[in-house]
Amino acid sequence: MSNKQSAIRDLTTIKDYIRWTFSRFKQADLFYGHGTDNPWDEAVQLVMGALKLPLDFDRDMLDCTLTYNEKKHILKLVHTRITKRVPLPYLLGEAWFMGLPFKVTKDTLIPRSPIISLLESEFSPWLKNYPLSILDMCTGSGCLGIAAALVFEDAHVDITDISENALLVANENIVRHQVEDRVKAIHSDMFKGLIGKQYDLIICNPPYVDAEDFKNAPAEFRNEPELALTSGEDGLTFTHDFLAQVGHYLHDDGILVYEVGNTENALQASYPSTPFMWVELEQGGNGVFILTKEQLSELLQEQK
Repeated sequence: MSNKQSAIRDLTTIKDYIRWTFSRFKQADLFYGHGTDNPWDEAVQLVMGALKLPLDFDRDMLDCTLTYNEKKHILKLVHTRITKRVPLPYLLGEAWFMGLPFKVTKDTLIPRSPIISLLESEFSPWLKNYPLSILDMCTGSGCLGIAAALVFEDAHVDITDISENALLVANENIVRHQVEDRVKAIHSDMFKGLIGKQYDLIICNPPYVDAEDFKNAPAEFRNEPELALTSGEDGLTFTHDFLAQVGHYLHDDGILVYEVGNTENALQASYPSTPFMWVELEQGGNGVFILTKEQLSELLQEQK
């Protein structure tokens, strides 16, 4: 008898399937980093997500018996998670960011940017004035831009991406969070669709994974769009072009908040005189810097 047949025959309750899934994950040597960091939390989220139940579901109700079709659905998700290394949010079609649910597909990165820490503190003390205009470039699911709109309720936010399929997902998330009146999704190759616009705050979580890191990354990352992850041999191709232009799109007191992750050292080596303000992030993560418009102008002068 196969594991699947045995599970369907012998397991009955929600608790049974959480425990069984946990055991499978423990044996599978999976990578955790797309919403959880251990097999137990991953098992709980898979089973509860598959059943469309909240994570704070009444513990007494975990003894409820599952239907045959519910069991089959859970087993299918577990099999795909293990054999194809598909990150759990793609299997469930949803990821959580800053306490908010976002639709995700394989056309979008799974939200996990450490910029969340700065959003929660409203970019204090770096942002001098309340931002009335915000840009979230390389938006993917729209998570950063939509979260910014919910933090700054008087702001108008443009979210942009080169991927039209990603923007379809982002538009669904705009509607889901009821910010259609203030958040606009724009198809744009970097700044090409934004000519003449300026912003008080620009946020960008671009592709920055270098070739070596991508080659050695866990299999789960290969299920995410490579276009949103990689940018040349050193991971900085997009960033060089971006820094050469972004100053023109900032208001005088505006700031740029930018994520480069593990390419932090390579970036600093490329611009040794630029005073990148590297942010210490409360929730962990690295490689997020802030620059003012004045500092960006000085950077351009040095490059000439």
